[in-house]
Amino acid sequence: MTYDAPRGGHRWVWLSITLALVLATSISGLVVWRAHEGKSVVVSWAVQVHKIGGLRAIATSSAAGYSLYTVRGVVHFLPGVDLGATTPGHQPGELAITANDYSQWLTEMGLLGIRAVRIYTIHPPAFYDALAAYDRAHPDAPIYLIQGVYLPNDIYLQKGNLYDPVATSTFSQELRNASAAVHGTLSRPFQHGFSSGRWTTDVSQWTAGWIIGVEWDPFAVASTDRLNPDAPAVAGRYFHSTPGSSPTERWLAARMNDIASDVAATGWTVPIAFANWPTVDPLRHPNEPNPREDMVGVDANHVLPTASWGGGTYASYHCYPYYPDFLQYQPSLQNFVFDGHADSYAAYLRALQSHHKGVMPVMITEFGVPSSIGSAHPGTLGRSQGDLSEQQAMRDDAQMLREIHDLGMAGAFIFEWTDEWYKKTWNTQLHEVPADRLELWHDEFSDEQYFGIVATDPLGTQGGPEIIYRRPSATPTAAEGIRTITAWTDESWIHLDLSFARPPAGSLTIGLDTLPQVTGAPPPGSADRNADYALVFDLIHKQGQAWVREQLDPDQIDYAPIPAGSRPAPADGWRPLQLAMDRPWQLPLTGRQTTMKFDNAGLLPYGDWSPGTAAYDSLALWHVNGTTLTLRIPWAMAGISDPSSHQALIPKGLFQQTSVTISGIGTTVAANSIPTQPTGIVHWDDWQSVRYRERIKAGTAAIGSAFAAVSRTPG
Repeated sequence: MTYDAPRGGHRWVWLSITLALVLATSISGLVVWRAHEGKSVVVSWAVQVHKIGGLRAIATSSAAGYSLYTVRGVVHFLPGVDLGATTPGHQPGELAITANDYSQWLTEMGLLGIRAVRIYTIHPPAFYDALAAYDRAHPDAPIYLIQGVYLPNDIYLQKGNLYDPVATSTFSQELRNASAAVHGTLSRPFQHGFSSGRWTTDVSQWTAGWIIGVEWDPFAVASTDRLNPDAPAVAGRYFHSTPGSSPTERWLAARMNDIASDVAATGWTVPIAFANWPTVDPLRHPNEPNPREDMVGVDANHVLPTASWGGGTYASYHCYPYYPDFLQYQPSLQNFVFDGHADSYAAYLRALQSHHKGVMPVMITEFGVPSSIGSAHPGTLGRSQGDLSEQQAMRDDAQMLREIHDLGMAGAFIFEWTDEWYKKTWNTQLHEVPADRLELWHDEFSDEQYFGIVATDPLGTQGGPEIIYRRPSATPTAAEGIRTITAWTDESWIHLDLSFARPPAGSLTIGLDTLPQVTGAPPPGSADRNADYALVFDLIHKQGQAWVREQLDPDQIDYAPIPAGSRPAPADGWRPLQLAMDRPWQLPLTGRQTTMKFDNAGLLPYGDWSPGTAAYDSLALWHVNGTTLTLRIPWAMAGISDPSSHQALIPKGLFQQTSVTISGIGTTVAANSIPTQPTGIVHWDDWQSVRYRERIKAGTAAIGSAFAAVSRTPG
């Protein structure tokens, strides 16, 4: 089915076959199978309000676990999804999400059986209006809210001190505003980077938890602790710090008490947590090679509710199966067997659970893998930070959702709902120049942009289609000669259609002359000394590899010197196009030196990238249909650092790079015995706005099935 949801005529929402599968297989979570009765029954998630200590509650959390109260009984596991705050072409602070977006997304979430949505900050009033409207329209299948509150600025990073008066006061005010937004009593004037308007819709009856704060920077945490050794213990009405708590933990206890006081003033109580991640978890990881990842800890066990706060607390962690490195190297994690195989990710989750056992439950509020071409880190059981098809990424997300549930945790939130174009990744962010235009193009090499359940595909063209080469009529017909090349571009790709006199066979090299001033030895299979990047195809075996001229190798920006032997030596001044995935480390416990790891981002997979087809492969880059070879080239594969402003990347060394404005990309083609011939220039226009369509990713039915499996309630 297709939905037309235009944004000034620039946006289409395409749900395609996947939602039809969702509906056909009843994975909305409302219908589950009871094996002992041999029939399917309707399970209601309708909210039931309790009174606890004079305050209303729909959920509580204690040492015994997390509890969400429904008319069918108590739910002890909350499965959901994380929702960002922007759309393609915009930074989060631009607040570009519309009321129609929110309504459409909540409907799609409901069809997938998603039970809760976690947001990171105060969204515009339209979000809360849409959530209340959806939940009232679906009383037996509401989508619950986990409200987050970011620090509204980076002052704590700049000062290295959470106790800085401005850092504390602005966050406390943001907490008050967030409580008012959830309860429909906030009015806030326009301020750049913040949502504004009047919030009049009360969604407290569907608010199942709070998460305050950010993924804490270890250096700022260590600095806060060092600068404030005499910070007083916190003995608030609703939250307190424990003996032995660190200054950072005491600061968090005070902020937890702030938000609890704001919520209690409205007559409610609810579980409240603070954000955390493995980098500053309370565990020790003695074989973690990067000192930053184990230098300091923040422990939720040291920030506890008082008897007056019936909503309780829980430990919230963002945990991914590929980061940090101790997941690969910590001996105590390597032999834990889960679901029939060794799983260090499950072992780590179990270790977190054990640490907090008897004090509070653990909720994994971010997890997932991206469906990008580029990868930034190898992962456990192949669950890497990229280089995964959409189907594989969705299967991995579904498996981890079930895994977190089966480990007995309190909840799990898949990161994230939609792909986001503005995101940065450590091994590509220095390749994207200028850095303030990332939201205007979709970099297939940058995995952080591809975590979504919903794809945000470029729609239409930013240049072309244009025939950039047509064989002159006077040229003698060659058995394998090229007749025409047609080119067009969009926010993700350079598209080429190469039409041959007869079906192409053998080998083919396409040279890309991105930087006219760079010359040298020709690439493999070609005599083109001007090419900077080359795509070499084995048409018989349907294989291919992208190459880059050695002086333009982007890996030298991210790590240098690259150890000899960690990747193949250059061939005549050319290297396979790769991305650095991990630096070489010396392991603290054993002293073993690890090798540097690379992702072959230049691999050219053969296949069909038309969504909705049975053979769809989101990683495929080329295929042949009769006499036409169709190719799509990620901008980064051609050395483009920002296509929207015609910038090409020039590496200069470790953490050093620049860009140059180019007018287009020259192309040459060499095929079998056909000599290398110039075949035109790919041109496109600069752009300042984008066109895209949303699409439920292939393989998402696996996620829907997983949500159904973990959503059973008593009764």
